Amino acid sequence: MVRALAILLAQLATAPIVSEKIETAEHRLVDLETFECRDITRSTVLQRVCYDPAQQHLIVAANGAYDRYCGVTADTVERLLGAPSMGQFFNQTIKRDVTAGRYACPGRHAYRARERVLRS
Repeated sequence: MVRALAILLAQLATAPIVSEKIETAEHRLVDLETFECRDITRSTVLQRVCYDPAQQHLIVAANGAYDRYCGVTADTVERLLGAPSMGQFFNQTIKRDVTAGRYACPGRHAYRARERVLRS
């Protein structure tokens, strides 16, 4: 048993590290190499939260789609992760503020405007 575990650990240590890339709802490919990601199991709204503290970028998988938010402080992310209802905190504090421009990323408004024109 110990030998098998040692072999597995050796294989993991020598395996090449491949960063994960995801596509956001705005059709932007994002490399998650600099993000710390957590799979969420206690929320019916959120499935995954990824955060890059250096850039203050938050990527959230909610209802099966990834969305990107910019200018999100580490404190806000900690409050999100510790909230009794993560979905409610996310919808009321982060998602709602995108329309006001608080957490909107550059280029996001152009995508949303184009999306509205295509639906018309």
